[in-house]
Amino acid sequence: MTPLIENKVVAALLKIMRSRRTSYLSSTLERATVPERRKAAVKQREVQFTDFEAVAKLKERWGLGKDSLQNWYRLWRDNRALTFSKSPLSMGWVLEVDGEIVGYQGSVPLLYYYCGRPLLVATGTGMVVEPAYRAFSVALLASFYRQKNVDLLLITTPSESVAKLAKAFGAEALPQRDYDTVLFWVLNARHFARAVAKKFGVNGKLGGLIAVLGSSALRTQMTIFRRCPNGNSQKCRVIELQVSEIGDDFEVLWQKKLAEKGLLLADRSSVSLRWHFTVPASQRRTALLCCHFNGRLTGYAAVQNAVDRETGMRQCFLADMLVEGDDSDVIESLLRSAYEYARRSGSHIFEVLGFPANVRQIVMRWKPYYRKYPACPFFYKAKDQSLREDLLTAADHWYASPYDGDTSLIL
Repeated sequence: MTPLIENKVVAALLKIMRSRRTSYLSSTLERATVPERRKAAVKQREVQFTDFEAVAKLKERWGLGKDSLQNWYRLWRDNRALTFSKSPLSMGWVLEVDGEIVGYQGSVPLLYYYCGRPLLVATGTGMVVEPAYRAFSVALLASFYRQKNVDLLLITTPSESVAKLAKAFGAEALPQRDYDTVLFWVLNARHFARAVAKKFGVNGKLGGLIAVLGSSALRTQMTIFRRCPNGNSQKCRVIELQVSEIGDDFEVLWQKKLAEKGLLLADRSSVSLRWHFTVPASQRRTALLCCHFNGRLTGYAAVQNAVDRETGMRQCFLADMLVEGDDSDVIESLLRSAYEYARRSGSHIFEVLGFPANVRQIVMRWKPYYRKYPACPFFYKAKDQSLREDLLTAADHWYASPYDGDTSLIL
């Protein structure tokens, strides 16, 4: 192919990937204000552990993945944030009709720190409602936003409908204008092109043709424009650890980070890190890439592998990163190591979502592709007015990443 044709093929492929996709949750809420005929009275109540089986079946039936009772115990019994609460915290809410659960909205308590002060946060998770009762989705979200015993509420779902309702309930979009943009590199051009075609219903001979043409064009473009990390920082040595190997050096790094400046940070103590990334029955694998300088831990990156159930595309994404003093050499070393880990693990793409400007600037030097969500995937509501004003007016108070909310926390 000529360079002009190659560019057009790649542009078309990326346009397909960036096109607006209607998620389950989006379609749920788009119909939320349409009255449906009810066969019986709909009741709403708080979630209990005895609801696990019914909720798990409801979520799995609508494509949200298989859950486990052990994971429920992890989220709502073995959760460090619970020890900071002065009153009971809700697990979420269900909609019930004649004793049958037809809707669910989870709420997971999390511990955050702002200027050294602990904050109790609730993040929404796993919303799902049977089609006949989707007009009641708004009531589930209203209960989530009405919680009184937390300092901050988070929703991390990339949906235009969620964004509209979040704003209606007084929530604010994260004040980082590029947070809706995912930066990514293609690691396996053929599998990537085939997966994109499959996701949008192009199969058979046409899907195969798209895979051949698309992969050829992508490989050529990536070679010409050097779309990959380059250079080699010698400042630190990076080693790979498992989550179970998190030790006291992570705690030392965390305490140093807390003392640096007035950031809003999710708890990254050694106990919380192990809890966050240890998900019972999960098929998602988490690896920790640790940077050492002069014998001490100066930063780490957490990367997670997942497989798209619909297309079979193997994705690897940067789930978290913490670096002492925001040292650019350490950040660069960790990003390069994360990319190499993704490539070695057989992933088809490697993604970076979020993180502050200093991190994204390094990523942009390596010419990633990008895709945009249809709406900002991060909304928050602060209960305290002074905290609200601080978070609203200063983007540099945030250190937002997939570690926040439920993006990397659940199955």
